[in-house]
Amino acid sequence: MNRILIIDDEKLIRWSIQERLTREGYVVDEAEDGKTAIFSLKKSSYDLVLLDMRLPDISGMELLHQFRDMYPDMPVIVITAYSSINNAVEAMKEGARDYISKPFDMDMLAFTVRRVLSATGLERRLRTEVQAQKRRFGLTNLVGVSDAMARIRDMVRRVAASESTTVLLLGESGVGKDMVARAIHYESDRVDMPFMNVTCTALPETLLDSELFGYEKGAFTDAREQKKGLFEIANGGTVFLDEIGDMSPALQAKLLRVLEDKAFKRIGGTTDITVDVRIIAATNRDLEHAIEQKSFREDLYYRLSILPIVIPPLRERMEDVPVLAEHFLQEFNREFHRQPKKFSPDALKKLCNYGWPGNVRELRNVIERAMLLGTGNVILPDDILLGRHVISPRGRGSDYNVRLPVQGCVLWQIERDLIRQALERTGGVQTQAAKLVGLTRDQIRYKMEKYGIGPDGSLVGDGGEVNALGDPEELTS
Repeated sequence: MNRILIIDDEKLIRWSIQERLTREGYVVDEAEDGKTAIFSLKKSSYDLVLLDMRLPDISGMELLHQFRDMYPDMPVIVITAYSSINNAVEAMKEGARDYISKPFDMDMLAFTVRRVLSATGLERRLRTEVQAQKRRFGLTNLVGVSDAMARIRDMVRRVAASESTTVLLLGESGVGKDMVARAIHYESDRVDMPFMNVTCTALPETLLDSELFGYEKGAFTDAREQKKGLFEIANGGTVFLDEIGDMSPALQAKLLRVLEDKAFKRIGGTTDITVDVRIIAATNRDLEHAIEQKSFREDLYYRLSILPIVIPPLRERMEDVPVLAEHFLQEFNREFHRQPKKFSPDALKKLCNYGWPGNVRELRNVIERAMLLGTGNVILPDDILLGRHVISPRGRGSDYNVRLPVQGCVLWQIERDLIRQALERTGGVQTQAAKLVGLTRDQIRYKMEKYGIGPDGSLVGDGGEVNALGDPEELTS
């Protein structure tokens, strides 16, 4: 429930506004002068202030300045006489959200209050979301104790604070180029604007062209309406182009123009669109070799490589492995809602003695798999499966043959019990439980309902008694 403070020296006006806003569902307090208003603000927090510009002990403008210093995020609507509209305009320049002039219509007052509260509420949610994204993708998530990672964090900090709009990230697949790109964005002044990313190999050339630059209505057969591209959507923010080394020559030429002129045309368009975006490009290819092979433009390479950041492979900074492993362990503890886990000394030794050809991405996947396979509060060496593994029903990559008991069995009961075990092992996380038994989340939900299985793996219904009468083909579909 929103709390509003009315500051006005006329008792009848305060009473009238309070009556109307109380009916609207707000909690309303009053103050007859600046001194009382300051006291009220120190005692309680308010979502909105209605401020008369003429008070007996202080000018409304001076009080507004104090509010801006003390409570910069608190919205203020000023109340002024019709003959003093210029004062209201000046107050808007000083940070007031809106103004109403006396004599005012109560319906218009209520509408203005709703609109300002709605706008500030949206701004607060946006700030909260931005801060959450910054915690998730900011500089603190570039984990590592090696000198190489310290240099990368320092470079990210410098690049984020700079005016440069072009960055090139180089490194093998899986080293974390995407995390570095996000850290640059979320540590920069562009944090409130969009971060858009696209993998250049994920789309055919024509689709990538329209995805980046957009198109005009009628530009081609299926262009039934105008579409904005990522560069236009991300105006003021960041565009991350992953695997830039595999971009076609035609698109390389269009990208070069964006870098040089900050402008482009939509497909089928005739008007230049000017944008201000930071372009972060990344590749695991040797671009200098690609230039020799005539598959990458030399002028584009030099334009991109103004600020190159080379991210070394994990095998060259093995001191980061234990720190990264612990980081991912805590991440999955939160995600899976599991009891606190830790690595045994032998498990850590196993992680540190491996070459990590898949780099940080492979390490993360190994820790996730160990979290799912481990049954205790300590991750043991046997829980850590390195290299390429196909997880068998026994869970250790070994051959597994199911033998039919002499007395026979009921197939649906086996399926039900496996699903129960998977839910118990993952703490009720259905997505992860589905992975363990080779199902999708929708499939496992369907079977949980069919067999009467609760979120924690317990039997909450008839345990499948009715299902036992159904078609076995249906039960295993």
